[in-house]
Amino acid sequence: MNKTVLNEIHRQSGARMVDFGGWDMPVNYGSQIDEHHAVRRDAGMFDVSHMCAVDLAGADAKPFLRRLLANNVDKLRQSGKALYSAMLNDAGGVIDDLIVYYFDDNRFRLVVNAGTAEKDLRWMTACRDDWRLAVSLTPRREGADALAIIAVQGPQARRKVWQTLPECRAACETLTPFRSVAVGDYFIASTGYTGEDGYEIALPAERAAVLWQALNRAGVRPCGLGARDTLRLEAGMNLYGQDMDETVSPLDAGLAWTVDLTAPRDFVGKAALLERPQRHQFLGLLLLDRGVLRAHQAVSTGGGDGEITSGTFSPTMQRSIALARLPLDAAVGDSVHVTIRDKRLPARVVQPCFVRNGTVLV
Repeated sequence: MNKTVLNEIHRQSGARMVDFGGWDMPVNYGSQIDEHHAVRRDAGMFDVSHMCAVDLAGADAKPFLRRLLANNVDKLRQSGKALYSAMLNDAGGVIDDLIVYYFDDNRFRLVVNAGTAEKDLRWMTACRDDWRLAVSLTPRREGADALAIIAVQGPQARRKVWQTLPECRAACETLTPFRSVAVGDYFIASTGYTGEDGYEIALPAERAAVLWQALNRAGVRPCGLGARDTLRLEAGMNLYGQDMDETVSPLDAGLAWTVDLTAPRDFVGKAALLERPQRHQFLGLLLLDRGVLRAHQAVSTGGGDGEITSGTFSPTMQRSIALARLPLDAAVGDSVHVTIRDKRLPARVVQPCFVRNGTVLV
């Protein structure tokens, strides 16, 4: 399996390691529930160095992304601004979801998912060559230019990052969501996958262990993939491979807000989306009985059948929650039933953001 530069530290810390898309990653360091609560109540950190940063440069970098992504990079006008988008195939399915950071019209950075990185790079390279555009694609995963990424999340995350990296405080203290700044070798972004405040910090891979240990001394708790999954689901955030993939339209995965169909520009998959409008609602479920909601469980509604794409027991709410693909006429407040082990249990349809910034929203 692939290993991040922090792999040995995870093992020395007693982490339980699992195969995550071909990467040897920590699922927890003891109590997954305690790690979840640490992020909601204080500060936790995640090794997300398996994610792949890809730097784009060249005179055609912006025209390339205009055509490649469903969201419109013309929205990016200030250096450091970030944008969330899907990258689609010709049929309108989601090849990957990613974040694009804007430096200037000739320089961008994409951060793509770990398990899809090689596929993404092949697709982007093929598109660039087919369109004959002048743009270089440089993955920052190996060699002297390799980057590690550490996500520090929670209500005390910023304060503890400033305590650890005081030289970065002035530059990153005023960052609003989806902004980034470079300070020396550190690239600090106010993005995250937990529904809490914090930063994602990219830095040279050989310096990641020193930063990880310094953050730990500052009281930032190491957290694994288990807590990351319950946190992102509480925050209503999609997971590639579960909530969407190459067979699913972003319109059916709750990502219509990331698709710009109004601008005159063309992009890969646009024609397919216009020909095949939204066919499902993507909403949240709150179980009203005892049990645990899981992916692929059937949902019965007044307008037909649906399916859970992601489900878990929420440590914050102490309730079972899920994201689900439901019939078009499904609406917030509807009563539905979920089949769990041959039993039909009642659930309520809710907005898919369950918890944000430590506050329960449903």
